[in-house]
Amino acid sequence: MDPRIVDLIRLLDLEPLEVNLFRGESRDIGSPQVFGGQVLGQALMAASRTVEGRIVHSLHAYFLRRGDFDAPIVYEVDRSRDGASFSNRRVVAIQHGEQIFNMTASFQVVEPGLEHQIPMPAVPPPESLADSSRVSPELLAKLPDRVRRLLETPRPFEFRSVQPIEAFGLGEGRGAATRASGVPTTRQIWFRAVSHVDADETLQRCLLAYVSDFYLLETATLPHGISSLSGKAMVASIDHAMWFHRPLRVDDWLLYAVESPSASGARGFARASVFSRDGRLVASTAQEGLVRVVER
Repeated sequence: MDPRIVDLIRLLDLEPLEVNLFRGESRDIGSPQVFGGQVLGQALMAASRTVEGRIVHSLHAYFLRRGDFDAPIVYEVDRSRDGASFSNRRVVAIQHGEQIFNMTASFQVVEPGLEHQIPMPAVPPPESLADSSRVSPELLAKLPDRVRRLLETPRPFEFRSVQPIEAFGLGEGRGAATRASGVPTTRQIWFRAVSHVDADETLQRCLLAYVSDFYLLETATLPHGISSLSGKAMVASIDHAMWFHRPLRVDDWLLYAVESPSASGARGFARASVFSRDGRLVASTAQEGLVRVVER
């Protein structure tokens, strides 16, 4: 496997400290705080370590404080319930003696049932699209040092956007108070791990939780022509929810179909469907976060 994937899997492999208590390391990916997807993936792994014979089907999480990537994070799991078919777990992430994150996750015994789903959007195949993680030197030169470091840090996933990614809101913007008429509030992005991932379904879902935090909330800034990367908007996750519908593999192309139905009250809301290459709806996700315009 690619060293970037090996390192991410090692990051999710938490150290057991005591019954229901785990410790995780952090990675500096160029952001000013611990990446939210890392905490989400580690918390899901901590909960999964306390469940046998069941697989996660949903989670609901809140980000309470910024995480410090120079210090470990302790995850405390509460075994809320173990029923005949479902198990529920509550996870609290603690750093420097304070809660920085909490999450509730539900697990279910695998069983058959009714089947239907929405269709996958008609989009170009990923092979026909450019690698969205590669930014031209001309654009990098216009960005602040912190943003340049974020974009230049190697990632364990590759992304290919169906729509051209605008120059990170470097223009004057379209007015942050009101949605610009006719400006799309949707985007579709293909993504996959940079190499083969030899992992079971539990780890596959933890890896999907990790990568689901990329590009989601930023979609709420599209109608206004601003971006946190340009320094014109302060964007921070408040909550994150996921539903896992079908088995998945993160080392095969997945389509992230994201839309932002609303932004108001200095908050943006985005939701997304995750489709496999063959059109199966494998997961859904939603997130609300702070989207505050930064006055110059």
